[in-house]
Amino acid sequence: MKTTPRRVLTALIGATAACAVLSTTATAAQASARPAAQRLPKVVTAWAAAWNGSDPQALGNLFTADSSYTDQGVGVTFHGRHEIAGWKARTDSLIDDVHVTVKAAHRDGDHITVEAVYSGHLKGAPKPFAVPMATLLDLGDHHRIASDQDYYSLISVLTQSGLPADWTPPTP
Repeated sequence: MKTTPRRVLTALIGATAACAVLSTTATAAQASARPAAQRLPKVVTAWAAAWNGSDPQALGNLFTADSSYTDQGVGVTFHGRHEIAGWKARTDSLIDDVHVTVKAAHRDGDHITVEAVYSGHLKGAPKPFAVPMATLLDLGDHHRIASDQDYYSLISVLTQSGLPADWTPPTP
């Protein structure tokens, strides 16, 4: 087979593209081999630890004094550290083993997007749940959270838990 300059150029371009893909894949594989905690912003690690812990004040203390926390799944918003800590306490009273598992976090200045799994066992439900969650954090003064918006599917929580779609939590 006779080689032409055009075929040589095409082969070189193809080889260069293949090397670039392999290099990118290797770099991504090396990055994913590192422990997740090394790649997460400190505030995300602290936020997840506060949700996974038993002290509601630990969550509230991560926020600015005039912060807001919106749980889009149930459609409620809380303002300030005290109300946010109260939401954590209420969540703990309704859900056993509340846990947030951070899968990834992406930071752009003072804006952080968190990909996570929200799990637990609603008290009285036949089964536990584990649903995907996205959280948008905006940071304020002293790297504290000024705004938190959690997005997950409440219907998925209820379905996985074995509860009807119209289930409402008992009043405290």
